[in-house]
Amino acid sequence: MAEINLWAVLVAALSAFMLGGLWYAPPVFGKVWQRESGAPEQPGHPLKVFGGAFVLSLIAAAVFAMFLGPAPGLPLALGAGFSAGLCWVASSFGVNYLFAQRSLKLFLIDGGYHTTQFTLYGLVLGLWP
Repeated sequence: MAEINLWAVLVAALSAFMLGGLWYAPPVFGKVWQRESGAPEQPGHPLKVFGGAFVLSLIAAAVFAMFLGPAPGLPLALGAGFSAGLCWVASSFGVNYLFAQRSLKLFLIDGGYHTTQFTLYGLVLGLWP
């Protein structure tokens, strides 16, 4: 863990947190996501929901940074981020969504978010000195 740049991990986690705020905003995918997922309009206590989401983003960014190792090159970091998001996270969601009979729209929204999330992790971790 000493070789991991904790500031880069923090910025990567913040980037995903901000991406989620935009991605799931009503004018972008929020209304469709809410309809397709059946989520309530009020998701619960904001500290629990947003605090928990940030902690989980921080964990994901830290483990991804450990996976990349110290000072990954930008092409490797971006490629690994895109691949992890699409081929590990989104495809795993896809398996669950098939069995749960969730819609393709919901899969594309959630899978697209996580593909972009990990690509952002790669961008931040690949650019950070």
